Amino acid sequence: MSPFQSGPTLYQDTLTGGSHWSMRVRKGTLLTLTDLEGGANVGLLLYNPNDLLEKYNAPDSLKCQHTFKLTQGHCLYSDMGRVLASIVEDDCGWHDTVCGNMNKTMQAERWPPVTYQQGRNDWTQNGYDSFMVELAKYGLNRKDMAANLNLFSQVFTDDEGNLSYQPAGKAGDSVTLRFEMDTLVILHTCPHPMAAPATGFAAYPRKPVQYALAKAMPLADNDNCKNHCPENQRGFQNTLLYTFMD
Repeated sequence: MSPFQSGPTLYQDTLTGGSHWSMRVRKGTLLTLTDLEGGANVGLLLYNPNDLLEKYNAPDSLKCQHTFKLTQGHCLYSDMGRVLASIVEDDCGWHDTVCGNMNKTMQAERWPPVTYQQGRNDWTQNGYDSFMVELAKYGLNRKDMAANLNLFSQVFTDDEGNLSYQPAGKAGDSVTLRFEMDTLVILHTCPHPMAAPATGFAAYPRKPVQYALAKAMPLADNDNCKNHCPENQRGFQNTLLYTFMD
């Protein structure tokens, strides 16, 4: 059991590759995502369920923590300067937050399209449309979509600014998010937008991911995420001002 966990796992399930999911997660919850086979990608968006205009902000999350990647000790900031979640455990060490989503056109260039009528639950889905399906459940649409986080995916840059991609997760690797405020979590397990081109339906990557929910230990004064940098300490203070009556 995680040292950040205050009790047993309350719920867990597995998402097949090329699927999408969402739920409202309460403050003080741990969400652990596990790459079951290796090579998974999890696209992630976060919103404040009490004010859906507030959402995960990738530029602020990188800028205030002086980083190009996100990993253990980092926080996921909203566009209001509050900490939606903290990465308290991470086996990968690198998660992409700059490359966004694969869309229908990009996916068709890599894998022949397979409709639901043809493939049923094995049809080929893309990250953008998967997010759109989940956003619609909460009255949101494309104007509400933000730059997303891609968990279990590494993206490097060279001196000329060229990007290169590789999966970060091995079989059994996991990442745990601790939620610092109530959060609407929207995710998909579709391919990363820079996933290598392939040929044939069988080549479409279907990497399952397990998710598990548990209650988190109370925030400690020496918490690594809170004390990672002065900006994070201010972010936690902003969040406390918003949530202290919860």
